[in-house]
Amino acid sequence: MTNHNYKRLVLINLVLVFLVIAAGAFVRMTGSGMGCPDWPKCFGYLIPPTERAQLEWKPQHQYKEGQVIIINESLRVVKKDFNSNDTFDETQWAPYTKHDYSVFNVYHTWIEFINRLLGALAGLATLGLLLASGLRWKQSKSLFMWSFLVVLGMGFQAWLGKTVVDSNLLPVKITIHMAMALLIVAFLIVLWDRVQPEETSKNLQKRFVGLTFLALLLSLIQIAMGTQVRQFVDTQMHQWNLLQPEKWLLNSPLVFYIHRSFSLLILGVNGFLGWQLWKNKMHNPTLYWIIGCIGLEMITGASMYYFDFPIASQPIHLVLAALLFATQFYILLQQKPLKVRK
Repeated sequence: MTNHNYKRLVLINLVLVFLVIAAGAFVRMTGSGMGCPDWPKCFGYLIPPTERAQLEWKPQHQYKEGQVIIINESLRVVKKDFNSNDTFDETQWAPYTKHDYSVFNVYHTWIEFINRLLGALAGLATLGLLLASGLRWKQSKSLFMWSFLVVLGMGFQAWLGKTVVDSNLLPVKITIHMAMALLIVAFLIVLWDRVQPEETSKNLQKRFVGLTFLALLLSLIQIAMGTQVRQFVDTQMHQWNLLQPEKWLLNSPLVFYIHRSFSLLILGVNGFLGWQLWKNKMHNPTLYWIIGCIGLEMITGASMYYFDFPIASQPIHLVLAALLFATQFYILLQQKPLKVRK
């Protein structure tokens, strides 16, 4: 595989991972996380149902092992293949014990199902990347090693997805799920950096490397605070429902106000870094992406606060945060003192 095609494959993997992050954010925004109450199937089906009637018990019907029905407002799972009689036979069914959520909403189900499909597609793409890296083993063993970490990360992420569903969307597990997504992005950025020409590296002065690292650290702190705000909003969504977004930020915790003001510090540090690089004739176009991401982050954050969470504002806000992390991490990797190619 040529270097150009390999770079394209890395880029495809990055795009797919960002699409999964966006889909996950859309799932949270719409409250669709339990649209498929089991994992990896959805109500026991490879293709989820489209109406409640498909999940109701039926006489004289052939059931397959693992299929799920809703009866008496609880989930029941088929123990083994059988044909139902005219009356419901409790012995053929096992209660679903992972959680007690048993609501069917076709929109939530298909939003969650599409999220899972994107995750599966991204997983297959990482396997393709690992295979392509293996073909380049003689040229660069490190590419295979980093690709292997990406595959391991995706596998662990899939397992985390299962635990999130089994826990009925425990906020802490959702946050860990997001942190793992950022780690996968970091692995892919390392791969992207390692297939760039050597001349793209910037041999910055030590103080600029330190300033770049500070900017990245501040962004990670901001993302961490953002996850806490997100957890608070999730509880508010459950309390006030999806139709009252104007109440989601009532009685906001202190971390929300710190998170909101912290963006000014991030903008200032990154702006100062850009000015210093320009002043010392060390132009880096990636900085435009960083400043743009920060500006859009502030705009989407303000829109959620002042305009009651406009549609898609949350997914855009989250994707921009991940993109900001990726671009800052890439600039850090570009510094020759931190980069060793083999």
